[in-house]
Amino acid sequence: MKFDHLKGSIVAMVTPFHEDGSVNFEVLTELLERQIAAGTDGILTLGTTGEYSTMTHEEDAAVVAHTIRVVNGRVPVMVGSGSNCTATQVEKSIQYQEMGADALLLISPYYNKANPEGMYRHFAETADRVQIPCILYNVPGRTGCSIPVSVVERLSRHSNIAGIKEASGDMSYAMQVARCVGPDFALYSGNDDITVPLLSVGGSGVISVYANVMPAMCHQIVADYLEGRQAQAVANHLRYLEVMNDLFLEVNPIPVKTAMNLMGLRVGPMRLPLCDMGADHAAVLRRAMEEAGLL
Repeated sequence: MKFDHLKGSIVAMVTPFHEDGSVNFEVLTELLERQIAAGTDGILTLGTTGEYSTMTHEEDAAVVAHTIRVVNGRVPVMVGSGSNCTATQVEKSIQYQEMGADALLLISPYYNKANPEGMYRHFAETADRVQIPCILYNVPGRTGCSIPVSVVERLSRHSNIAGIKEASGDMSYAMQVARCVGPDFALYSGNDDITVPLLSVGGSGVISVYANVMPAMCHQIVADYLEGRQAQAVANHLRYLEVMNDLFLEVNPIPVKTAMNLMGLRVGPMRLPLCDMGADHAAVLRRAMEEAGLL
């Protein structure tokens, strides 16, 4: 399926594991079908929520292949191919394109970081080497570096860079990035708690952790806003804001996997260095889920 300035809710999928830590492909199928049935507009696999940082290259490829096969063109599939090694990012991007990915998510170079010119080349080199759309991923809380607005502006003019997942939580930065929005460059919220505010400055949707828990509602909030029912979108966003926030009581994806297991979705454990949610935080999350009618 062609990724063409996709609007709506794109779920940042968890990767379900068996108790021994191996990928649970049976449950992955169930989760993908659940998302599509709920009206999710797109699937992201191998994002931060998918724990790709603790998976082997072979496991990454297996999850991508399985996801593309199960989705079977019903919604676009975006694949996280980012790396802090540009050569590795290019290699994985080409591989996932050949496997049938509809778009790629490219993270800023964590740990080694880069100056603005190096940052630009990191993304442009990858976008030059593939034919499917590339989405920038700005998440300085994870990477230790933000993509400078000037670099976003340059990259927004690249013919194969189609948007940015903005997950800094900095509305001032996001509003400056919003100036780049146009028919060839989309802004996606990377933080569920500010989805509606980003839609209000020209955003196209959200790449969502919350959608793992309430996929139909996440889709509805974005659809309502984009289709002119802003008051309803705001009302539902505020109604479920506590759940959205509590999914970040600890580092993602610990809370969302905890929540999904509480709901009987059998996503299994995390891989080290991530481990079980602390008891106090788990109790807070459970209470928010009960109040939202999820348990």
